[in-house]
Amino acid sequence: MIRRRQAIQPSYIRPDSRFTNSSSCGAKDMHILVTNDDGPPGPASPYVHSLVRALQKAGHTVSVCLPDTQRSWIGKAHMIGQAVKPVYYRPPVTYNTLDDTTPQGTTHRFPSRGRDAVEEWVLVDGTPASCAQIGLHHVFRERGPIDLVVSGPNFGRNSTALFALSSGTLGAAMEAAVCRRRAIALSYAHFKDRQDPKDPAIIEQATRHSVRVIEALASQWPSDGSVDLYTVNVALLPGLENRRTIFTPMLQNYWGDGGTCFTEVESSVGDEDEEEERIRGNEGSAKANGTRAEGDEEDSENKGLIHRHFKWKPRFEDVYQSVEEAPPGNDGWAVKEGHTSVTPMKANFWHAASHLHGKELDLQYHKSIEEKSSPSHVASESTFVLRPKDQFHALIAYEDAYVQPLIISALETLFPPETFTVLTKPADAVKDETISLAKLLPHPNSNVLQITPYEAIDWDFVAAHPNTCLVNSYMLRKALIRKHYLAATVEQWVAKRPQSMLKDHVKRSEAFEVDYAEFLDDALVETFDLRASLERNESLLNEDDGEAKEAGKGGLEWWILKPGMSDRGQGIRLFCTMAQLQDIFDGWDAERPDSDDEGEDADDGDGDDYIATSQLRHFVAQPYIDPPLLLPRDDRKFHIRTYVACVGGLEVYVYRHMLALFAAKPYVAPRYSPPQRERERGESVLSDGNIDLEAHLTNTCLQRSVAENTVQLFWDLPLSTLPSSSPFEKEDEESKRKDTKTHIFDQICSITGEVFEAAARTMQMHFRPLENAFEIFGLDFLVDAAGHVYLLEVNAFPDFRQTGDELRDVVAGLWKEVLRRAVGGFFRDRGGSGRDGETGDLVLVRRVDLGW
Repeated sequence: MIRRRQAIQPSYIRPDSRFTNSSSCGAKDMHILVTNDDGPPGPASPYVHSLVRALQKAGHTVSVCLPDTQRSWIGKAHMIGQAVKPVYYRPPVTYNTLDDTTPQGTTHRFPSRGRDAVEEWVLVDGTPASCAQIGLHHVFRERGPIDLVVSGPNFGRNSTALFALSSGTLGAAMEAAVCRRRAIALSYAHFKDRQDPKDPAIIEQATRHSVRVIEALASQWPSDGSVDLYTVNVALLPGLENRRTIFTPMLQNYWGDGGTCFTEVESSVGDEDEEEERIRGNEGSAKANGTRAEGDEEDSENKGLIHRHFKWKPRFEDVYQSVEEAPPGNDGWAVKEGHTSVTPMKANFWHAASHLHGKELDLQYHKSIEEKSSPSHVASESTFVLRPKDQFHALIAYEDAYVQPLIISALETLFPPETFTVLTKPADAVKDETISLAKLLPHPNSNVLQITPYEAIDWDFVAAHPNTCLVNSYMLRKALIRKHYLAATVEQWVAKRPQSMLKDHVKRSEAFEVDYAEFLDDALVETFDLRASLERNESLLNEDDGEAKEAGKGGLEWWILKPGMSDRGQGIRLFCTMAQLQDIFDGWDAERPDSDDEGEDADDGDGDDYIATSQLRHFVAQPYIDPPLLLPRDDRKFHIRTYVACVGGLEVYVYRHMLALFAAKPYVAPRYSPPQRERERGESVLSDGNIDLEAHLTNTCLQRSVAENTVQLFWDLPLSTLPSSSPFEKEDEESKRKDTKTHIFDQICSITGEVFEAAARTMQMHFRPLENAFEIFGLDFLVDAAGHVYLLEVNAFPDFRQTGDELRDVVAGLWKEVLRRAVGGFFRDRGGSGRDGETGDLVLVRRVDLGW
């Protein structure tokens, strides 16, 4: 007969204000009962403390009832005939998972009362299912009804039927479900060969993610009775918050044929905690097995029973083998791939709501738990498709709201949804810092496409995985994108190949370095052509010939100055005398920040045309192209923006749909006027005399008085015949038959192929094509009045927004064609055309075999 114990009437308080927050993460503040099968915080239960604290911080009331010791693998059991006795655990404010020796928290026989009341958890010497019953109906009645029961987080996965049927974590949630309470079984699947499961950083990530999942499920719970509980398995891997959270069915699997979960031992006495630690150590590894102990063979001479002892030793390789052999889409597969699996279940050990399988849980959408929600609200509308093992992952984080959706759309158009998985940029990623691909991928050797800003590319990962990682930039390309390097590239190429077309299609450049304006004269010592030209101009101006002051009439040669490392048209100036050039540099010196101010923001100018101090060193000066080609009924100067795609090492393509970018004001040939100092807002500024830069500069970033049709499609320009003065009309019959636009396009294609080959062959220290990379460049060309094309500059990561909303389809088409060519060619047999196919709008202009 069972002796009756005196009933204990404990008194409780709500959690200390240090652990609560009045704001909710989205779901209505709930009263949540937390239980588990691993017991109170300790080596066997490293996760429950962080989960309770996170739920409290999210604004929920949390009551905790746990087994007083580990009760794993016990399922939904109750101990018949046993009087269940509670003790009271007072948890620490924080818990150190790496300290397995120092006691953290204290246990007491009786609860605190009155003014001495503190936060306490109830520990009972019963099963997880008993904890659910006692927590729901007995010890926390004073706190009001319980809205949700969370069992876990379990130290180990509970995916697939073989684990779930024995899980005490699921057992407690199942007990709550049969008590008509909403319940979630939460388990952390760990991979000891890839991540320390007790690392505080990974636990923090898993905790944040788990709270989001719990709140999302609670706020979107189907009201039609189709779901009693959920079993959730979180893959404890770096970047887990950026992976998918998928509704999955539970894999029905079985122990292997002839397999046994026991091994024969000499003694029946064993250390349960030690055995559980061994089991967890084997979890995540297919090497775990259940071999027979020595002496297990039956004695052939003994025909009767043999006295043996047996110890439970499950064959985990059966579980992992079943996952490998099963088709994708189940909970075991999701965990193996590094995702979070969510299995809707009825209180009969079987999954429910099959209409959700394959869909993703919407972690952003929360409804009040009091609102009635239909099953359609539980998951996002997009279905998570089952992907083959050779799929590729895509990290698309371009950091440009104009381009980002175009890239995503291009991927979705080109490649079937089952062939790739889009990765999410880490929430804690810092701008201009590397994004670690190893932390985002389920396996380091997974196929991955990274399209991000240059600074975010994981170059170490790219170099270590040349066959599986494709990125959207080359690591070295200064030979093209820095103006002074480009000048050196062309100079070296033409010196070795005097017949190269670059000699006539890239204006000669004088490169020099200036730190301060006072050293300008010394910097120009070796710029022989520039100095000679300026001296000739000075001589002409001294003749006081008014006509000589106009370009093209008196022989003045105008020059254009470009800072070697600037972009967006900043710092470009026109000059024709040494005095003008000196005044330009004097003005920049005056604008430099004081030495005391040179810090984090020292390079951020206040004006639109301010030149950062870091850019005031390298410069190039080139003869100014005058007169430019103008449209018949539009006297604005324009340049041609051409998008060029480089793929692998090395194919160069020109995108046919080029743009014409117009100046803001009508073109007027530059006229000389002595530079003056004027007063503006109390400051001394340099006057450009009669030179209005808005009539000469076609970069839309600098236009303060933008006119209509600033950006137009090149092929729509009203140019049908070559200018009458064009020398190309006299060359051959083929040139005569070409209209102006075709002739210009042909020149652009030839120049582009030549300049990229020049960089690849002569400047390998500064331009290094990679087989597992591609890049889109923006090349700017200017056409003179005779129809002769000149290359102005090469830009990496061009500003696509200059294209404008009306011509957005041009950029969308570009990305589609480039991804078809680059991604389809790298990840073969995954859709797309591959590199050997024909792509209509990308014209192959050069294939360079570098012999690498």
